[in-house]
Amino acid sequence: MSALKAAPFSLPWGEHVFAKVLATNIYGSSESSEPGNGAMITTNPDPPIDIAEDYSKRTPTTLGIVWSPASFTGGDVIIDFRINIAQLGGAYSILADGLTSAEYLATELTPGVTYEFKVESRNSYGYSAYS
Repeated sequence: MSALKAAPFSLPWGEHVFAKVLATNIYGSSESSEPGNGAMITTNPDPPIDIAEDYSKRTPTTLGIVWSPASFTGGDVIIDFRINIAQLGGAYSILADGLTSAEYLATELTPGVTYEFKVESRNSYGYSAYS
């Protein structure tokens, strides 16, 4: 990937790459193959930004969470988001995944407990780092 992103190619994220392959052994080289199907140059997207509570959704057992997608998508569209939850200082676990909007209503929370949330975005390459 780094070779395709560097000179002399300098291809941007999201660019399609078509390659031909040939095999070489002690007898020489084969004919080249047909071009591939146009693999896309992608990487992980940046994590979502501006995570905040939607105070209008707060009850003793629910919290509304909103965020903004990052501007760098890793060269492909964002497919969905995943939310992770932890009690303050505890280990994180997946609360919800496959979310296609930048908001979520966390329900069945315990009153008086402090929770932490992290959000990830996903493209065809994989998940971002935590927000």
